[in-house]
Amino acid sequence: MTTGRVRVSIRAMGKLEPNIHLDADLLAQAQAAGISPEEVAEHAIRREMVRRMTSEQQDARARAWAEENAEAIKAHRERIEKYGVFGEDLRTW
Repeated sequence: MTTGRVRVSIRAMGKLEPNIHLDADLLAQAQAAGISPEEVAEHAIRREMVRRMTSEQQDARARAWAEENAEAIKAHRERIEKYGVFGEDLRTW
C-alpha cells in the first residue's frame, strides 16, 4: 500500500483550482473504477453545504429557486394543461 499523497488540481472552466491531497492508492482505485475525484468532491461539498443549512436557509434557497424558474414552471404547467402528460393516452391504469 502506498502511503504517499497525490496533489490533484481541480481544473474546469469558470471554477477555482484548489489543490487537494488524496491517498495514492485510493486515487488509483477511483480512476480504475471510472470515478472522477473532481466530480465527487464537488458533489460532496454541495451536499454538505445543504446539510449545514438551517431550515430557514433551505426555505429561502427553495423560494429563490422557484422565483428564478417561475417562467419555466408556468410554461410547463400550461403545456400540460393544453396537451396533457406525454403517454397519458397509452396508460392502462
